[in-house]
Amino acid sequence: MRILHVLDHSLPLHSGYTFRTCAILAAQRARGWETFQLTSPKHYGARATEEEFGGWRFYRSPPLSRAVAALPVVNQWAVVEALRRRLLEVALRVRPDVLHAHSPALNGLAALRVARRLGLPLVYEVRAFWEDAAVDHGTGREDGLRYRLTRALETHVLRRADAVTTICKGLHDDIVGRGVDPRRVVVIPNAVDTARFTVGGAPDPALRARLGLEGATVLGFIGSFYAYEGLDLLIAALPAIAERVPQVRVLLVGGGSEAARLEADAARAGIADRVVFTGRVPHEEVEAYYRLVDVFVYPRRSMRLTELVTPLKPLEAMAHGRLVAASSVGGHRELIRDGETGTLFAAGDPAALARAVLGLLDDRARWPERRRAAREFVERERSWEGVVAGYAPLYARLAADRPGGPRSG
Repeated sequence: MRILHVLDHSLPLHSGYTFRTCAILAAQRARGWETFQLTSPKHYGARATEEEFGGWRFYRSPPLSRAVAALPVVNQWAVVEALRRRLLEVALRVRPDVLHAHSPALNGLAALRVARRLGLPLVYEVRAFWEDAAVDHGTGREDGLRYRLTRALETHVLRRADAVTTICKGLHDDIVGRGVDPRRVVVIPNAVDTARFTVGGAPDPALRARLGLEGATVLGFIGSFYAYEGLDLLIAALPAIAERVPQVRVLLVGGGSEAARLEADAARAGIADRVVFTGRVPHEEVEAYYRLVDVFVYPRRSMRLTELVTPLKPLEAMAHGRLVAASSVGGHRELIRDGETGTLFAAGDPAALARAVLGLLDDRARWPERRRAAREFVERERSWEGVVAGYAPLYARLAADRPGGPRSG
């Protein structure tokens, strides 16, 4: 089986998107499939038409000129056309059995055109609806023209792809609600490499000392600091937690658009000495930070994006056998069984967050049981090896239905 993946961006850029991509590729290669990878013009920093990073070879699309990139709407169609031309070249070269385009819809539209020209089946994978992310980032509004156009384009691709995959039930239900036959929609959820995430292990005393966490009870978050993550709610809840647990500290590992505002919030609340900002850390060093944390807190706000989409970071914490407390948005409810594999609290409510965290801290006798349950859930339902097996019947059916090989020209 030869699969050509069409991607928005890839390594060496680091994001949840690139990490999911690499995990899928590794698990597919482990099954004996051949994979090929092409990035869109939205990938930045490429220095050649083909590049190798992390053991993966990526074909690159040419970037847009600055003049075209600066033109609203026109730049989006230019991305589609540049990707279409490059994808046609690569497909004729590697002769895949299946095209597998990953969101956003611009990738799907370019792949749809190439698939129809070459007689190839197209799988379109939705990881999130990018118009919803734009709302949180402040670059779009739910009642805006750009939002409606992006949604219409997404629906156009979903209805015409030969099969659709997505990462969770919330997105599955939304896709089906757009008129897509549910028999063509398959959930391939986020997962983790259980061999890479180890349970237990003592915290690094030197790292703990350097961060000023000696003797502390540590609440933590590792990831990108976006507004929808609700980290300001964690800072707002911290004074109430500290009244009961004076040695508590919050460890925030990562960065993003909200970093400066969060630091200012902590300073205004008079708790700057209780909140440790590490900035971004190298990916290979992240595991050491996981070991420092007693309870990971994910206080996502309730909005369309967070209600529909399951995040990856709580799974990573659970794979480490760590305690998890998270807001009860839809994406978290798909991952966490309240009172068993984690604790859920009302979204948008610092007082509810504080009560949930204090309840966990008061119930240390059950920590080993909860940690074990979290790890077992990941091993049973969210390992990449098991999850990627879901592609096998889908690819096999599409390849069998294919009328013939690629048509040249």
